[in-house]
Amino acid sequence: MAGRSEARRFVLQMLYLVDQNPDADKDRIQIDMRKEFVETPVRDFAWMLFQGVLVNRDDLDELIRKTAVNWRVDRMPPTDRNVIRMGLYEMTKMGTPPAVVMDEAIEMAREFGTENSSAFVNGILDKLAPKGTTGKADAAPKNG
Repeated sequence: MAGRSEARRFVLQMLYLVDQNPDADKDRIQIDMRKEFVETPVRDFAWMLFQGVLVNRDDLDELIRKTAVNWRVDRMPPTDRNVIRMGLYEMTKMGTPPAVVMDEAIEMAREFGTENSSAFVNGILDKLAPKGTTGKADAAPKNG
């Protein structure tokens, strides 16, 4: 059974593919997604995330550009920029709690990026997260 974490990893790989080959066949990607994720909710989540990042890429990149001082988005490692795009889209458009998004993004950066990727991704997403919602403490239930 594949869950959202696996869906995010798949989406990252497909965004990387499109980043490197803008003419990649989106219909083929959707077919592959259907094969990869049999469960409809996970497949729908993956497709919404993939399509959302592609459709909103210019707006996402503009927000990233304003935040990543001294970094041009097109000069960032492709994995890092796509993890950041995904995280930003998921936090701002899909309603996923920022703490969850950041944990997942840091793990993907660690898994797919360079030794500095997790810190870089964390720093950018932390600045972009809706205020008052970052950190593990926000995800923990309150007692009392």
